[in-house]
Amino acid sequence: MNEETLPPFEQAFGALRQFTRARRSASRPLEQCELCSAGLAQDHPHLVELTSRQILCACDACAMLFDGMEKSKYKRVSRRAQHLIDFEMTDGQWESLLIPINMAFFFRSSIEGRVIALYPSPAGAVESLLPLEAWNEIAEGNRPLSRLLPDVEALLVNRVGHAHGLAQAEYYIAPIDECYKLVGLIRTNWRGLSGGAAVWTEIGRFFLELRSKADPVGGEANA
Repeated sequence: MNEETLPPFEQAFGALRQFTRARRSASRPLEQCELCSAGLAQDHPHLVELTSRQILCACDACAMLFDGMEKSKYKRVSRRAQHLIDFEMTDGQWESLLIPINMAFFFRSSIEGRVIALYPSPAGAVESLLPLEAWNEIAEGNRPLSRLLPDVEALLVNRVGHAHGLAQAEYYIAPIDECYKLVGLIRTNWRGLSGGAAVWTEIGRFFLELRSKADPVGGEANA
């Protein structure tokens, strides 16, 4: 299938395959900027192509061109990560969002003018219907969501441990490429019906790393 015919989340996922390859080969070919073909360092910026939601690898110079630019087809992905310590979401609110698993990310698309909910699956990212009234209620109770940058940042929710009584639910404002990185890890490592031990190890490592680099934010849930 030509990449241009793939659904938006598959195009985004394709660009993020590099994350799952990074640990496998230290001698992989040098990656190139997808705008100017310059060689890239491993820790390089990303851009979002707004209409397709495709994630593009970029050099620092190309990323700076679109940093804060208005009316551009690309946006530079934010690197801000925040751990929302006292984020408030009841079990009833979560269930009203109609997400079939206990992990998802939500972002506002400036092109479509709405909040989009995606959850990871063994086949990639799956878009879910999102009743706007449910999102609005959650957003009204959590001030950090009012500062969520459209297209490039997402509310990332992990309620897997909470659902099994093993851990508290986790909520983050995360760069959108980190969310697709999680999708890639799950798709690459999922085995059988339950996923297998390897995928849960990767999921645990992902959230450990995200938590370690995220700024803790609290005291704003109902402000």
